[in-house]
Amino acid sequence: MSSPTRATEAPAAPPAQDLPEERIEAVPVRHLGRLAAAVLALLAVGGTVWSLAKNPNLHWDVVAGHLFDTTVLDGLLTTAWLTAAAMAVGVAGGVVLAVMRLSPNPVLYGLSSLFVWLFRGTPLLVQIIFWGFFGALYKHVMIGIPFTHVTFASWPTNSVIGATTAALLALGLNEAAYASEIVRAGIQSVDPGQAEAAHSLGMSPALTMRRIVLPQAMRVIIPPMGNETINMLKTTALVSVISAHEMLFAVQEIYAQNYQVIPLLVVASFWYLALTTVLGIPQAWLERRYGRGTSARPSALRRLLGADLSLAGLRRTLPVTDRPKDSA
Repeated sequence: MSSPTRATEAPAAPPAQDLPEERIEAVPVRHLGRLAAAVLALLAVGGTVWSLAKNPNLHWDVVAGHLFDTTVLDGLLTTAWLTAAAMAVGVAGGVVLAVMRLSPNPVLYGLSSLFVWLFRGTPLLVQIIFWGFFGALYKHVMIGIPFTHVTFASWPTNSVIGATTAALLALGLNEAAYASEIVRAGIQSVDPGQAEAAHSLGMSPALTMRRIVLPQAMRVIIPPMGNETINMLKTTALVSVISAHEMLFAVQEIYAQNYQVIPLLVVASFWYLALTTVLGIPQAWLERRYGRGTSARPSALRRLLGADLSLAGLRRTLPVTDRPKDSA
């Protein structure tokens, strides 16, 4: 006698090739508030630009006439090389100070901490003026043996430390204090096991730092260091107080003669914005290079062009069976 079929047994599934092709009909979400905010922002920006463009007090003819003035271009050149030199001094000094501060040697740690405390704790403008009038503190710059009267060479301070040198010292040393903290944070972000593994392979501490630790720390160091570079470009305007011939000082020389203050400040702002834009390009490239594998966020240009939306739309049209496994 055969047993009866149980009522709870599930019916057999049809073959996969007989299933109808499934598609997802996605309905885009409408962000009316976001759209209204964007329209209002564009209206505000457009109104401001239109007001500035039609303002006769800006004297756009004066702006155009001095945009490529020789004095302005000389100041622009000084601003560019002063930014590069100050950042070179700051980054090199910052790496040394960061290594000193991470050293188990208490003397090196204390000296590094003292330097950071001193240069980060006083206003940059005060430091610029201090270096500008360094000749009032020491009449001569000497090379000799400390605590003795033995002197190998001596020069008048004002002939050694001029306005440009004082500006470079002030900007570079101040930047070293901030860069050291950035570099220290980047080094501490690397797993200590990396250095231990390198030491077990026979690598010296200096080689481990140069070949293993610093390349990995660059991912953390690059973004804030790029901001420091752009900030340094704008900070160079402060050295005009000690008559260093950078761009703002050059502009001041011109409007002291023709009294066109606002148009000449527009000229300076134009060149600062141009240099900032140029500096942003290598920063973005370095961030992408050292952030490979960790940053999946698309660029602002791609988001603006809707590349992601296009990709999402493409995926919506694909049948479920044709989609990549990671999107299932």
